Amino acid sequence: MTKNDIKIENVNKHFDGVQILKNINLKIKDGEFFSILGPSGCGKTTLLRMIAGFITPDTGVIYLGDQDLTNLPPNLRNVNTIFQKYALFPHMTVYENIAFPLKIKKKNKLEIDRDVKKFIQMVGLTEHIHKKPHQLSGGQQQRISIARALINRPGVLLLDEPLSALDAKLRQNLLIELDSIHEEIGITFIFITHDQQEALSISDRIAVMNHGEILQIGTPVEVYESPADTFVADFIGENNFFQGRVTEIIDSEYGKIYSEELGELFVEFDKKVELNDLIKVSIRPEKIRVSREKPKKNKMLNVLPVYVEELIYSGFQSKYFVWINGNKELLFKIFKQHAVYFDDNDSEAIRWDEEAYISWEADDGFVIEVCK
Repeated sequence: MTKNDIKIENVNKHFDGVQILKNINLKIKDGEFFSILGPSGCGKTTLLRMIAGFITPDTGVIYLGDQDLTNLPPNLRNVNTIFQKYALFPHMTVYENIAFPLKIKKKNKLEIDRDVKKFIQMVGLTEHIHKKPHQLSGGQQQRISIARALINRPGVLLLDEPLSALDAKLRQNLLIELDSIHEEIGITFIFITHDQQEALSISDRIAVMNHGEILQIGTPVEVYESPADTFVADFIGENNFFQGRVTEIIDSEYGKIYSEELGELFVEFDKKVELNDLIKVSIRPEKIRVSREKPKKNKMLNVLPVYVEELIYSGFQSKYFVWINGNKELLFKIFKQHAVYFDDNDSEAIRWDEEAYISWEADDGFVIEVCK
């Protein structure tokens, strides 16, 4: 392992008789921007606080490089943490807040001044250097926290949902800045979030957690395009699910299934299946095409008649909610990347309360589960 690799082996943790973390095994590479993603209560913050040293595991080991951190106090770890709350000193200026860790270490004034100004510039607060926290926005206050954590030059920076208190636009801007800072500093960032878009847009790799377990580790593309199970598929982005029995295996990769709700469909078998297996398939809304005219069927194209139950215009895309085969219990979501025009003379636009067709290629779907 390199100096700042994080390695977690067989970690378990209970609180009041409830198991919060279940046999966690994880390796985070030196210099990665690594996100731990999951819903509230899944154990991700507990795991982060273990790496920081605020919680000790019941069993298992945590390493930073070759150093065993498991029972080491927080102040002896080469790790710094940024929390949701900014925890700034209200009576101190931006300069003084960022300088505080170096003053504690009794660094000389010239070194402190050089480093503080460097990190203030890095987080874009030079013009606010003499202001106090209450004079700044939430995003600016969080930048102070980031600079104060980085000035210690930790090997690993832990970020516990640092953007959750900010509004959507500010959160997106600060996310871009975090990515830039990571590129410049080059140390390991471990980012805790429940926001799928945050994790997908910024991470080198993502660990998806639920109920104290890691369900999948992979790049954003791997986690989104090839989810490990139904929870991951449903939690990361939006999805449509259906079940069917394998009726034909055309070759090792493709075949047909029969769904009681949808009829006969072509599916890419990206998991090993056998005839008569019951499988669960996911199809992302953006993979489905919607049209007024019935598409010409090609070899592996699935085509279904639908009724447009609802249409939501979102600017950059339109969201269609459709009933399949007249079944009001079977609702599919389709995202179309164009603007819908509400001009009554526009004959091209598909509207709600209208019949249409949806279609998708066999390899646009993904087999989530195989039930023997």
